[in-house]
Amino acid sequence: MFQRIPRAPLILGLTGLIPFLWGALTVLLPDLGLWTVRAIGPRFAGPYVMLFYGAVILSFMSGVLWGFASKATGTLAATGYALSVIPALWAFFMTGGGPVSAGMNLIFGFAGLLALDWQFARWGLAPDWWMPLRLLLSAVAISCLGIGVFL
Repeated sequence: MFQRIPRAPLILGLTGLIPFLWGALTVLLPDLGLWTVRAIGPRFAGPYVMLFYGAVILSFMSGVLWGFASKATGTLAATGYALSVIPALWAFFMTGGGPVSAGMNLIFGFAGLLALDWQFARWGLAPDWWMPLRLLLSAVAISCLGIGVFL
């Protein structure tokens, strides 16, 4: 599966998981969370780093989907553009209200994004290695967000 994913997107995608992984670690290891709060600030510990970064990534992924839509024409392009803004709007409207509800909404947002990824791939607008990469990255992001919400 990973052999089909080009090296640069795989490495950059995995590197992009660091804030999620760090947030989950600081939830699982409270002493690391306390050190983080003291050393670099509370925004970079626990669920807060995952919530902020998750909203940023959903917005970034809207841009990626917009780029895929630009490869289409006519009604398919218009549909792709309309769908591409959903992750950013979801992040904007659904991440308020406290860390638990924001975390749950980000989990739903990343699951929905995966469905959009699949649709764009189905339309032939994403590269053939896109879904294996997105499945891996989404699984890790959703798992980390789950740690922040449920533990």
